[in-house]
Formats: sequence, C-alpha cells, structure tokens
Amino acid sequence: MLRGVFIGLLVVHGLIHLMGFAKGFGFAELPQLREPISRGLAGVWLLAAVAMLVTAAFVAFAPAHWWIPAVVALVLSQVAITTSWSDAKLGTIANVILLLPLAITLADLRPSSLTSRYEHDAREALATATSISSAPVTEADLAPLPPLVQTYLRRAGVVGKPRTRTLEMEFRGTLRSKPDADWMPVVGRQVSVFGEGSKRLFFVDGTMMGLPFDGYHRFVGRDATMEVRAVSLFTMVDARGDLMNQSETVTFLNDMCVLAPSTLLDPSVTFTTTGERTVHATYTRSGIAVSADLLFDEAGDLVSFASDDRYMSADGKTYTKYRWVTPLHDYREFHGRRIAAKGEALWKRPEGDLEYGRLEMIDVRQGPGEARERPAAVSLAPAR
Repeated sequence: MLRGVFIGLLVVHGLIHLMGFAKGFGFAELPQLREPISRGLAGVWLLAAVAMLVTAAFVAFAPAHWWIPAVVALVLSQVAITTSWSDAKLGTIANVILLLPLAITLADLRPSSLTSRYEHDAREALATATSISSAPVTEADLAPLPPLVQTYLRRAGVVGKPRTRTLEMEFRGTLRSKPDADWMPVVGRQVSVFGEGSKRLFFVDGTMMGLPFDGYHRFVGRDATMEVRAVSLFTMVDARGDLMNQSETVTFLNDMCVLAPSTLLDPSVTFTTTGERTVHATYTRSGIAVSADLLFDEAGDLVSFASDDRYMSADGKTYTKYRWVTPLHDYREFHGRRIAAKGEALWKRPEGDLEYGRLEMIDVRQGPGEARERPAAVSLAPAR
C-alpha cells in the first residue's frame, strides 16, 4: 500500500516536470509558470521528469537499487525548481518526501548499518557452509527416533533428501510489544547454518509509529546479540549476555523443529515421548542445554512448540522467564519440503498471554541448489 502511494507520488511529480519542458520549448502556453524558461533549463526539467519516472519503475521492479536514479532525480528536480522558484517552490515538498526514504536507504548502505552487517555475515555464512554435503536421509536414519517424530519427518519430506546444512528464508508478519499495542508490519530475512559451525542470522525491517526500524539477531558460536535501530541510526535495543545466549538457543531449536526438520537427526537433540501426541526435546549447543515440548496433531504435523527456557526482554536490559509458545499451522511445500507456513509467538504470563508475533513464510530454501520460487517479501500487509 505505502509503496504504491510512493510510486504514484513519483509518477505525478515526474509528469509535472514536463510542464517546464513544454514551456521552455514553446509546446504549450502555461500561465502557471510565469517566469521564462530557456531551452537549456527546459532540458533540465525534461531530465528530471525522466529520472523521476525511472525511479518509480525501480521502486516497482528493482527496489534494491531504486536509490541510484532517485539521487539523480532529486538533484535535477531541485535545480529545476530553484531556477523557477516563485512558480515551482511547492515542488520542494515532494522532494523532501522523496529525500526521507532516500536518506534512510543511503544510511543502510553504510558498512556499519545493520543491513550491511547482516548481508556481509549472510554471504560469509553461506560461502563457508554450502561446500559441505551430506548423504540423503533414509528410513534407517529415522528408526531411533520416537514414532511421533518419525511421522513428522516423513510428512516434512526429508526422506531421500540431504540433511539440511543451510537455510535461507524470507517472511512477513506483524509484531507488538504489549497486548494493547498496535501491530507493527514487518518483513524479514534469515540465513542459518546447522551442524558444525552453526549460526543464525535474522534480519527484520518494520514500521513503528510511522517511523522505519530494523533489527538484527546474530547468533554465532556461543554468543547471541539483538540490536534494533530507528531510521537505521538510533539504537533502541542492544541485547547480549548469558540469558540472551540461552534464549537464542531455544529459538535455534525452534528453527530446527519448524523450518529444518531433518536437523532433528543430529545427536545434539534427544527426545522423550511424554504422551499420545507429545514429545519432550532437549538440545545442547556450545555447552548450553535447552528443552521444549512438541505437540503433534492426529495427522502427525507439529502444531505447537513450547519451552520454559527462554527469556522475554523488550529493552535488552531486563529479562523475565516465561513459557514461550509458538502455535503452527497452514502447512505448505517449499522446494519439496513441507513445513508450517504460518505461526504465532506468545508468552504465557501470569497476568495473561502476550501474543507478540505473527509470521508467514514467503520462501524457505534448504540448500544452495534451491533458487527462489518467489520474490523476497515486500508487502507490509499483516500476516494471519
């Protein structure tokens, strides 16, 4: 929605510049433009119009590089407006509107930005991990597991495919900090490496109170960090330490269970059947042991993951341990593997549950040979 409005603004703003071009070359009488415009300056108006329209096309079809024509368009437009200031000064308002997202995008290009750090880490992680191959999963591999987990892995489509070594994911969703807070739309990406040298790199873009923010969860070795910045510049959260490390280990186990079920064959994960449709899982990583209760439906799909080993922290300074639950549903096939495409995240607090996240998977790739089936998520529509 917002992207469509922005594209519309660029198109209209670009077309308005054609008025200066038409007046300068005498193609039309335009009483709105009282000051004379030379043919040379009319050429600037034309170039500004073209640059605005090209920027609109880049926003629509090549958003990663929209800033390149936007810089040219902004400079040309403001030069043209300045030369006819008394007639065209209101056009500066449109340029200021263009300048705000452009400045944020340019800030993201800094090596120290969360975006740049995530992209660097993700490239490095995939480059070092994708060269390691594994044999396809067999029925014999499943035999030591509890029957519930065996059925789940079969339904997930892991038999006959290599164990997941790398994972790349795009998603969209909504987040909030408290029960009465507004939901904030987000889109995000994740790269994970499983087995030796495991790591989890999770990046999210969103909007809060009309302002953009981004967040980066980085879990490498034993150490986990979470940073959140407003407009790519101002740090809102900087979380790290032992409790953060333990919490992220629980999240890593959740990813293994939900997004990359074949990784549950790793000896670092052990299971105990606790009921007709429940299993208790324990996972040890870098000396940190965490556990979770897995609930399966009658068909054998995982429908809930719950752990008492994760801590809630809104500011990265205070941590409170609550039971963490992620209900799962809407199973879908991605590249031959079947996983839950939608899920929620909530804290079971004494004063009442806090559902704080709703996510929808856009694409999930488990291996270097799997190309995107769809473009990366761009819509900020709520996921439900």
